[in-house]
Amino acid sequence: MAKELQIVGFRVGQETFGVPIASVQEILRPLPVTPVPGAPPHVEGVINLRGRIVSVVDLRKRCGAPAESHRRNRIVVAETEGRRIGLMVDSASEVLRIAENTIEPPASVFGEAEPGFVTGVAKLANRLVILVDLAKLLASGSTPPEAQ
Repeated sequence: MAKELQIVGFRVGQETFGVPIASVQEILRPLPVTPVPGAPPHVEGVINLRGRIVSVVDLRKRCGAPAESHRRNRIVVAETEGRRIGLMVDSASEVLRIAENTIEPPASVFGEAEPGFVTGVAKLANRLVILVDLAKLLASGSTPPEAQ
């Protein structure tokens, strides 16, 4: 029997993305975001999350999807390598169980192209789920350093 991964699924535009459930700390309704001067366009800014400053990346802008505000928007707060990041998404509401043998590695999906922060694409019965590597997302230099 194939090993199953538990993934928190969220929507960006028409696509479903996912990150490992162990890295997700919470899912929030949007909070006031303080812009950071000179940040890339997809970095919304930072939020104060119970006294800790967390960078917020608008995954919708990063993926080229329209970034529209509506009541279903959420911030997925996740941690990787000791850093927290908030991902602004269109909606987040499900935990997916994905068999490892249904995940295609980036090389077979993207060929020689750089997959960026994508670790693979999982095939579910009626849709695909794009798996995100938070460490690669942070390592790209696209987010401001987290304040302590």
